Amino acid sequence: MSSKLNIFFTGATGYIGGTVLHRLLQHPDAASFQITALIRSAEKGEKLKTLGVEVILGSYTDENLGFLIEAASNADVVVAIANSITLSPTNAILAGMKIKYEKSGKAPVLIHTSGSAFVMDDALGSHSDQPAISDLDVDKLNAIPVEAIPRNIDIPIIEADKAGSRLWTAFRTSGPWNSENEFSLVHLYQAGSRAQARSYIGKGLNKWCAVDVEDTADLYRVIFDNIRSNPDAACHGPEGYYFAGNTEFSGLEIGRAISEALADLGVGTSRKPRALSQEEFEAFYPIPFLARMIGANSLFKADRGRALGWNPKQGKAEFIASMKPEVEALIAKGGN
Repeated sequence: MSSKLNIFFTGATGYIGGTVLHRLLQHPDAASFQITALIRSAEKGEKLKTLGVEVILGSYTDENLGFLIEAASNADVVVAIANSITLSPTNAILAGMKIKYEKSGKAPVLIHTSGSAFVMDDALGSHSDQPAISDLDVDKLNAIPVEAIPRNIDIPIIEADKAGSRLWTAFRTSGPWNSENEFSLVHLYQAGSRAQARSYIGKGLNKWCAVDVEDTADLYRVIFDNIRSNPDAACHGPEGYYFAGNTEFSGLEIGRAISEALADLGVGTSRKPRALSQEEFEAFYPIPFLARMIGANSLFKADRGRALGWNPKQGKAEFIASMKPEVEALIAKGGN
């Protein structure tokens, strides 16, 4: 009998991570997987144990990350869907994978979750002229400097791949919808509430790509299956970029969708959003990067995953329709 495939999973109780974990638990080959998940809450850990998932209690913010090194050193595959902008946990995982490689002679696999902010511009809501970059255009992607968040994480991963591990990076969008944590929705909703109007920055012309959380999980499944069946076809390291996106939305469109959702829910007084100046937004969120991000274009083409068989289903109509239940969820959580 062959040994099981050891999978170490971080972010398992998040919206993206939980959906991806469900895909693995329902996988036709699930009986041959031994999944170990990093969990911050003992209560959530007990729930995962009932599904056959082993649990390690800990957090990316712990001072001693030795548990990450140990877990990664025992894993054939690491699926990292937790914090994507902090270097120390990524370094710990890479250190553990190096140990695994040195003691087994077999290159372990990392499927790392990043973000798309590193391709954003400084439009501040004024235009949508940014050309969309394909995840096949690796020369342009690899030329983006380390100062562009989260390249400070992505570049060490690429270097580790060159050293022997085989590392794939799934670059998600601003936050898959149907997740109650879509990045732009949360911050525009909150800033608009404080300004007594649902808002957008500048002219609201800037655009971001969007993707449904179930479609996102399907991309992980496609990458995972291709790595196992034909790893040479599933590009990794300097070529291992996999964007997740299937439609686009503008700042004005999401502002309007939030306003209409609030009016329909009897909370808002106007179905029409108003422009929020960068100065107003920065007054609510004094971190300059945040205001820049919300007003930016971040456009790309998710070509590599499609070439492997990814076929996302949900598009623009579904994205706009999702705003009402997501706003309703924010209200239920006490959002203001």
